[in-house]
Amino acid sequence: MPRIIKIVAGALATCLAATAPAKASGAVLDWRGVPLPAIDGGSHAAQQFLGHVVLVVNTASRCGFTGQYQGLQTLWRENRDRGLVVLGIPSNDFGAQEPGNSAQVQEFCQINYGVDFPLLEKQTVVGNAAHPLYRWAAAQTGPLGVPRWNFHKLLIGRDGRLVDWFASTTAPDSERLRHAIDSALAEK
Repeated sequence: MPRIIKIVAGALATCLAATAPAKASGAVLDWRGVPLPAIDGGSHAAQQFLGHVVLVVNTASRCGFTGQYQGLQTLWRENRDRGLVVLGIPSNDFGAQEPGNSAQVQEFCQINYGVDFPLLEKQTVVGNAAHPLYRWAAAQTGPLGVPRWNFHKLLIGRDGRLVDWFASTTAPDSERLRHAIDSALAEK
């Protein structure tokens, strides 16, 4: 019986560790060093992110979580005046669920969800070829905070530190995510 308890306790510890938040630690992200190619062919200015709370989300137009665009737009609309930036990063890394080009992705987001929060061009978000933002985040969280599917979320505080990460299944209106955003926005 003790061996079974040890096995169950070990499995429980692994599950809890997988859901544990990152808690504002590690290296500070300097937005001025991050390439920010806009989906419309321009570039987002680093000043748009400096000193703001940024929710980074890898997105896809043909995913079971695509409806989260609506909740992300609501978060952006309700909190942008308080200092929140939602940054969408379309990616075709998981299930080839973002096959369109930048113009198609932008049109899809605007027509179907009224998205007006910043979107980058399509990027790779996992592995050695991942966008530098995701390589930085992976260095902060280890393998637990790396996207495993579309609509994975990273919350970066005003100070440029990773506050927390959220699995794809965490909806934009979830209590845990909203609490983390509110707490990060309250910090000056």
